[in-house]
Formats: sequence, structure tokens, C-alpha cells
Amino acid sequence: MFPTFTGSSRRPRNVNLSGQRNTNPWASTGWATSSAGASQSVAQAQAEREKRQREREELNAAKRLQRTWRGHKDRQSFKRACRDEYDGLYSQTECHDPLRRITRGLPRLLALFDASRADDQHRLDLFIQDLAGLGPAPSNFDLFRSNSWDRLAQLLVGALESRPASSSQALLAILIDIVERRPVSINPVLKEYYQLLCVYFTQTSHSGIPTEQQEILIKAATVPLVSNSRHEEHVLRAYEAFAFHFLTSSGLSFLEQGSATVSRKIDLEMLSRSVIDTYSKGEHVKTLSKDESLRLLTHFIALNRAAPTTQGSQYLEALHLQLSLLVDEIRIRSERDSMSSQANSDDDSRIKQGSDHDDKGSATLSAWGLKQLNFLVDEDGISELLRRFTSTALSVDRLTEDASLLAGYTLILLKCFPSHGDDIKMRLFQGDVTLINSLGSTSMPSVKYFWKAASNTQVFNDIVEYKVQHQQPTLVVTLLRPDPSRDREWRTVLLFLELYNFLLRVTDDEDFLPAESQILSQQSQATIRIRSSSLNLDELKTLVNFLKNLTFPLYYNLPDIMSSGATASRPSRLNSLMGLASSKTNEKEEDVKAPQSSFAGIIGMDVLSLRGASTTTMRSLYERDSRRRFLPANYWLMTSKFDMDGFISAVVLEAQQKDEMTEEDDSDDSDDSNDDTYGAYTFAGQRLSRAAQIEARRRLRRVLRDGLLAHIGPKLEILRNMPFVIPFTVRVQIFRQFVYLDKLRRRGGNVDPDRWRLSVMSNDNPLNGHPVPGRDVLGRHSARVKRGRVFLDAYEQFFSLGEDLKEPIQITFVDQFDQPEAGIDGGGVTKEFLTSITDEAFNSSPGGQNLFVTNSQNLLYPNPTAFDDLNETLRYLKFSEGDAKWRESRAGLAMHYEFLGRVVGKCMYEGILIDKAFAGFFLLKWAASGQGSPTDHRANLNDLRDLDQELYQGLINLKNYPGEVVDLSLDFTITDQVRGPHGEIRTITRPLCKNGEDIAVTNINRPLYISYVTNHRLVAQPYRQTRAFLKGLGSIIDPAWLSMFNQSELQHLVGGDSLEIDVDDLRRNTIYSGLYALGDDGMEHPTIQMFWQVIQEFQDSERRQVLKYVTSTPRAPLLGFSQLSPHFSIRDSGVDEERLPSTSTCVNLLKLPIYRSKEMLRSKLLYAIQAGAGFDLS
Repeated sequence: MFPTFTGSSRRPRNVNLSGQRNTNPWASTGWATSSAGASQSVAQAQAEREKRQREREELNAAKRLQRTWRGHKDRQSFKRACRDEYDGLYSQTECHDPLRRITRGLPRLLALFDASRADDQHRLDLFIQDLAGLGPAPSNFDLFRSNSWDRLAQLLVGALESRPASSSQALLAILIDIVERRPVSINPVLKEYYQLLCVYFTQTSHSGIPTEQQEILIKAATVPLVSNSRHEEHVLRAYEAFAFHFLTSSGLSFLEQGSATVSRKIDLEMLSRSVIDTYSKGEHVKTLSKDESLRLLTHFIALNRAAPTTQGSQYLEALHLQLSLLVDEIRIRSERDSMSSQANSDDDSRIKQGSDHDDKGSATLSAWGLKQLNFLVDEDGISELLRRFTSTALSVDRLTEDASLLAGYTLILLKCFPSHGDDIKMRLFQGDVTLINSLGSTSMPSVKYFWKAASNTQVFNDIVEYKVQHQQPTLVVTLLRPDPSRDREWRTVLLFLELYNFLLRVTDDEDFLPAESQILSQQSQATIRIRSSSLNLDELKTLVNFLKNLTFPLYYNLPDIMSSGATASRPSRLNSLMGLASSKTNEKEEDVKAPQSSFAGIIGMDVLSLRGASTTTMRSLYERDSRRRFLPANYWLMTSKFDMDGFISAVVLEAQQKDEMTEEDDSDDSDDSNDDTYGAYTFAGQRLSRAAQIEARRRLRRVLRDGLLAHIGPKLEILRNMPFVIPFTVRVQIFRQFVYLDKLRRRGGNVDPDRWRLSVMSNDNPLNGHPVPGRDVLGRHSARVKRGRVFLDAYEQFFSLGEDLKEPIQITFVDQFDQPEAGIDGGGVTKEFLTSITDEAFNSSPGGQNLFVTNSQNLLYPNPTAFDDLNETLRYLKFSEGDAKWRESRAGLAMHYEFLGRVVGKCMYEGILIDKAFAGFFLLKWAASGQGSPTDHRANLNDLRDLDQELYQGLINLKNYPGEVVDLSLDFTITDQVRGPHGEIRTITRPLCKNGEDIAVTNINRPLYISYVTNHRLVAQPYRQTRAFLKGLGSIIDPAWLSMFNQSELQHLVGGDSLEIDVDDLRRNTIYSGLYALGDDGMEHPTIQMFWQVIQEFQDSERRQVLKYVTSTPRAPLLGFSQLSPHFSIRDSGVDEERLPSTSTCVNLLKLPIYRSKEMLRSKLLYAIQAGAGFDLS
């Protein structure tokens, strides 16, 4: 018996029908193929079924072919019969009555007509000739039923598609007449109808046509849009076809001259409604190219510009939707135009732009189209917008809804035209919004209008009350989630922040919170506008509370906010979040064409945009409060949000984790030109151009970087962007701890200079891990400098160190004979060396380096004309701008500034105070260097006071000028004075904006002129000097550390505390040596006791003189004299009472003779500090 898988034990028969004998005993037999036989039977049966199915399909196909052919043959036969009958009607012997021919001929014409046949076109001409001969009487329309007229209209559309415009006048006139009487007649062929008109307009625009014929074409385009009811479906369909199949054409040149004619004949509100409905449903959008979308937008703008009356809110909504679709394309074009306008300016003054924007994917526009787009942001466009916009204040909800509509449109304008941002804000700031309430209509400044609307929103009030209610951070997370009602509120809040930040830039301190006594009897319109737009003290407190409670979680809880879906339509892939999708993936099409990010319904905007706007406004208010306090002390602190006992250690831990993170994005632009594997799409599925894709990737990297930083170091992010919420002393301790950790890391644990040198010499810890011999390393950190040229010698020997200047350096001073001075560098010589560099470099006298200059208050800032003066000298020496010597000289000057920045950073790094005071506007740039976009330092009118008091006062006078500013003959240019090689002064006139020499300063654009002048003097003119200095400073002191302080705090960090000298603290931290050393009993020497009694009796100014006499700076360290390096020291210098006290400032040492009376000590000490007796008398 043989077991099988079938359960049968009987051996099957082996039937061989092949006629061949199987000679292979190992070949398979039928025993093993029982299951195979069953499968074969199934397969054979399936094949037979498929064969029968194919036969049935072939038979059915043959029947269909026969049926189709018979139908075609019958139709052709019927048409031939109709043609014969029709031709008989028009034969001279058959019928001479036109009316009879028309009534009998139309049914036959509808049946026989083929637009591709010339004889049928001729038959149609005969019919139209008869129909036109009856005249335009309305009674003719009763000849046929409505259905017949509809079929005739559709037939005419098909016939006209095969004809040139020159032979179509008669047919078009009849068609227009039919459509005018029955607009619904061409509904089935609306697309073909408007495409036909586009062809006709294109043909006639090249050849030129009479005005009468052009009016016929215009009537043809508008006649389907006429209706007695807006709610009829065919009207909406007609407007949809008009918008998406007619206004998208490139041949509508008649609109350049005849916009008003067309605008009067159509219902613009219906046009806006059709655009809104179509875009909302997603129809046509994916099939439209960028060029077609842009043409629709420009024609839409032109038609609405020509309208004499308001179009209502639907116009704004339709415009907003179209701009949202094209935001990247319009922005790239705007930025490209802005760059081309600056082509003649110095390339050092702006960031180098790549060639990525010059891609072929960018949409093209005619000069007329560009003019329509620019209208949206010019003075007339914004003024017209506000004139036509009317808000109702009958209820808070209605006020918020109206404000949100205007805010959404303005925000998308700012996204589309970033180079016109200031112009848009200025013109909106200058305008008024009309409010309608139960008492009538009133006008309100736009800033106050948006403040009223924003402060009445639910999100605003929830966030303001957030601190009082002690809610969890989830409140802000919840409020930022997508929601239509909240989106409207966020739009209003966003635009208010943008406008108010612009207002702060053009408002001086006198107008910010004017006292009642400062109200002028005669104020200029600009002053009235600024003061009427400003907030009062209570409103400012409310705004500051809102900004603190909003911005704090946007930094501290950013990962939670991003993961909660705060960005609308946020897909799982972060690439899709920014509108990027891989074209190589096998995902579904809707995943590939992922929507761009949006926040508050604004395409391309995200939560980071809100955070940037709130941070900028909050820092502007804080800087103003720091300069001229208007809020109570400690109002900015938010210490309740942290556990302050462990705050410093927590921040240090986050800093260490951040340093260990290796994912640094140092090549933002390097990957853009090589990455062709991705496609980017708008939210409607349209593919973005290459430049738009690059911009989207940059936004993606920003989201990734900010999200990662917020996840790793939320407290660090708060310190970098909202440092004022933490007490100043805590931030100073954190700064010193950061420096200590940096030394520990760089020096391999050997923070002490001597131990580090010993480690380097023994090769235990080579410099930064590089296999450099220890002697060479120490040699690079050693220098011989000559007094009188310390800065130049140091620059030549130490500039190549770069950030390695952080390591201990060893200095040898040499005299005029190049002989070393006596002394050992135990830290004191380094201090003297660094302070000597700063004394020389910051010397603005004719014999100095002339790198920095001082204002009327002796505050230092970079010489704004340094590079211009160098250019004049090089031109005098006959060098041209393309010469290598020219470039080398300019690069050398920049390196001098960079090295000076390193020296100042080295002083801060080592805790060495320098007696130098910097201008506040310059110190603000230090803090802003750690911010990055979008919260970079922006010039403020009040900062100009520290630079040029006369210019500041002149701009204030201009702002307050009550007459017509145009009478002053000012334009948007500025004059810079540069000095030649022999001291001669030459003036250079530079434009403040594109075509500035052709733009007159008026009462309207006066604030923008003041802003541009301020920005030129504070930012643009000293740009290269400041950039080089901050580059050097940032190589020693991390810019993120600098961002923890405001301008006055940075001055204290550099030069020490300006508060009254704490004598007790100084006494506790003084070291005694020689005969003054403390004995075992701990008692002080009698002379020392008298010294401290004299110091206690001194005035604070005299104490500062003593401190400067010993340490070279009159201010104490921020954290007390325990942080003074080296410590304050006193030693004896003999018993001769006629001898004056002397000092060694390099080691903070006072050499005090042994005096027997307090009066003698007092008189000698005062004489010494006032006479400046120093090392030579020791």
C-alpha cells in the first residue's frame, strides 16, 4: 500500500498516450500527479470559459459596429436629404419668402450642420442673412420655441470656432442677439464660447480693429453675464466661465484701455463670488497654469480698479484667495525686482543672492500686469482699499469679522511683497477706517481700529487673563489649533502687531506717552496721526501682559504646539508641512501634492511667524521701557514660571546638551542647487517654481531648527529671546558659568593658564585636539608688543588665531630699543595688554586708529564713513575698484574691525573690565546678533539721538512741521560726507529707496522718509564695520550669550556696575601682602585701618577715582569685587611718608607707604589719584 495526500491508498492507473516508453525509472509517475491532474482540469475549464467570453465580446462588438455604422449611414443619408431640402428652399425657383425659408430651414439646418464642411458654413450664411434681414424686432424671437434658439446659439458657437474673426461679424451679431434675449442658451458651451472670444480678441489685437467692432466683441464677452437675478445658477456658471476661460487669456489687450467699459457692464460682486466659490471647491485650480492664474488676478484687479463704487467684502476675499495661490511666485518676483533696482549699489552692503531665482519656472507678466500688481501696494491702492472698506461696530463679533477680512488681505500682501512691507504698513498706518454704529459713522485711525478689534477677540482676552487664572500651558496650545473662528481672530492680532511695531519705529519718546503739558497747541498732521494711534498706559500694560503670556509658551512649549497641529492641514511628514513632497515616493497623489503650511488661514505663514511678530513687538516695548521707563519695576519678570533655585543648573545642563548636538545646519543654500528630487505644490495642487521650492525648504529648515532647539533647551530659548523675564543678576551668573564651561571644554579641564600651558608643553592636551607640538602652540599664543603701537603689533601676531584667542596668551612689552620690560605675565600683563589695545583702538583723535568715533556724550560707535574714507584715499592713489589692492585694502580694514571685536570679546571672556562706554544703538546690535531673523535689530528714531543729535532734532522738526512738507523740496535721498586723504570733505548723494531722487517727501510719506533716514544712518551706512566687529566679537563670545542682555546691561557687562561703590564688599575681597599681610590674630595693620576709614569718608566720585587708579576702571564688577581678576591688592612701599601711593594696574595692586596719620594718608592719596601717579613712582 502506498499512502497519498488524497487519502486514497489505491495506486492510480498510469496511462501513456504519447506512444513512447518511459525508460527512466526515476521519472515521476502518475502516482504523484493526482492533484496535478485536478489542477489541469480546472485550468482547461477556465481557458474554455475565457474563450467563450471572448467570442461573446467579439460578437457584441461586431453588433455595436454594425449598429454604429447603420446609424452613421442613416444620419448621413438623413443629412443629405436635409441638405437637398434646404438647398431647395434657397433655390430661386422654390421659395422667395425669407420668413418661410427661415421657419422651414432652421430645423433642417440644425440637423445637417457640420462646422468642418465649407458648404454647410455657406448654408448657415444664407440662413443668417435671412434672419438678419427681418430686423431686430423682439417679435422675431417668437418664430421658434426656446429650445430651437438654444440649439441655434450652440450651433453658432461651433461654427464660429472654425472661422477667422474677419468673416464672423454677422454670425457673432446674431449670436449676441440670441444670448442677450436668452442668456441660458449657451450654458452647455460656455467654455467654448469664451475660448472663442479669446481667440477673436487675440487676432484683432494684432491687426487692429475699428472701435465699433471692438465694442461688439466687448458686448459678446459681457452679454451672458446680464441677468435680473443674482441667484440664478446659469449666471454663476457664466461668471465662472468668464473668469476662468476668458480672463485667463493673454490676448485681452483691450482691457488695458477699456477696463472701465467692461467694468460697467458686469456685476463685479458676482465675479468675486464666482472666484470664491470656484477656488473654495477646488475646481479649475489644478488645471490653471501659473501664467493663467496671474492673468486672472491682474484682469480682476483692473476691472475692480475701474469700478466707481465699493465692491464690498467679497472683493477682498476673492483677492485674498488669488494672492494666496500665487504668494510664492509674486514674492520671488517682487524680491527679484527689488534686487535689480539695487544693482548699482555696493555688493558688500547686502547678502549675496544666488542664481536660483532666475529659473524658468517663474511666471511671466507684461508691464501692464506688473502695474496692476503694484497698484495693490502703492499709495493709491491702499487708500482706495480703505476708502471702500467700511466696518460696522454694531457688535463685537461683527467688528472682529470685518477687521479679520481686512487683516487677512493685508497679511497676504505683506507675504507677497516683502520688499514693500514698510510702504504697505506706512500707507495703512496713514489711513482711517470708517465705522458704522447706532449713532452714525465715524473715522478711526487704522492702528487704533485694529487694536480695538484685536483686544476684543476671545483669544486676546483668554491670553491676557492666563497669568491671573494660573492655567496650564495647554491653554495657548489649544488656542493655536486650527479653528475658523479663532483663525479670524489671530489674523486681526497678527496685523495689529505688524502695524504697531511699525508705529514704534517712527515714534519718538516724546510722542510715545506724552504728558499733558507736552501737548502742542499746533501739531503737524504726522504728530497728530502718531499720537492718535498710540496706546495709553493701561492699554500698554494689557498689551505687554498679552505679549508675555503668548510669546513665553511659543518658545518654552513649542514642541507641544507643533505636535498639536497648530499649523493647518499639518501632514505627518514634515516635508509636506512646508509644501515639499518627494516625487520619487509611491505615496498617494494627495500626499505628494501636500498643501503648504498655513496659520490663521494665511498660506505660507506658520506659528513661527506669529512668534516672530510678537517677539519683535515685545522687544521694542522692552527697549523703550529700558530707555525711558513707563512700567513698574520688575514688571517684565516671569520668575513664577520657573523653579529659580535650580534654574542656573538647569540652563547649564541644557547648554551642555546643545553643545553635544551635532546636527548643525551650516549649508542652508548648498543643497538647494543640487536637490532636484523634490516637487513642491501650492495648496491647490499647482507646482511651485524652483525658486519657490528653495524658499519652502528654507522655511522647513527653520521649523526643524527651532523645533529642535525648543525641545533640547526651552530655557535657553527663553534666555535668548525673552531674557528680561529673568533677573539680571541671574543672567550674569549664567553668562559667567557659560564662559567657565567653555574654558573647561576647550582647555581639556585645565582652566588655570599655567596649568594649561604645562599641559600643552607635555602634550597631554594639544590645542583643540590637533597634533601640534606644544612649543608651537604656546608660540602662537605669545607676542612681543611695543608701547605706542600695541594694537598693530597685536593684530599682526594674533589675528591668525581666530577663536583660539580664547586661550591664555603671554605678552612681552618691549621698549623703543626692542628690549623686554621687566615683569612676569601672571595675568596682570595680559590685562594691561588688552586695556592698552582698547585705549589705542578706540582713540578717535587724529593720531588714533580712527576705527571708532564718539558722540556728544563721548559714547563710542564704529566710524560710519571708514570705508568711504578709505575709498577716497584709494582713488587718490589711482587704484580702481576692480584692483586687487582695492579689495585687499578694504578687506584689511574689515579685519581690523574684526580683530577689535575679538579683543573686546577676550576682555569679557576673561572678566577684564574696560573703561569704555559704547553708544546704546551700537550695543543693541550686539544683542540682536544672537537673535537672527526675523527679530534682527531695526533702527529706531530714538536711537538716532545717540548718533547725531542735530539730525535727530531736524527729523523731529520735520515730523512736527505744520505746513506742506513738499515746499521744503526734499526727496528720498541722503547726503553722506566723506573725508579725503588730505582731510578735504566731499559729499555723496545716495538714494534711500528705488528711484528715491524722483520721489518727493510729502505730508503722507513723511514717516517713511524719517524711517529710511534713520535706517541709513544707524544700519546701512555702518553695516560693513558693524558686521566685521560683531563677527570678531561673536567668535569669542557666543552671540546667544549676548542676546541675554539689553544695551545698558551689556555696557555694565563690559565696563562694570555704575552703582555706588560698596566699600564693605571691596574690603572683604582685598588681598594684603608685605608688612600689611594679616597676622595670626586677623588684625589689620594700622595704616590699612586708616586707609579704609578714609575710603569710607570719600564721596562716591572719589572712590571711583581710587578704583580707576588701581584697576584702570572706575566701576565694580557686576557680581561684586569677588569677581575682580586679579583681586584688589594692597602692599607696603616703605616708610617714607613723603612718598605718594603708587599702583600696578596690571595686577590691581596699590602700593601704599606706611603713614602714621589719617590726614597725611588722605592728602597723599587724593594727590596721587588726581595727579595720575602710577608705576613710575612705585
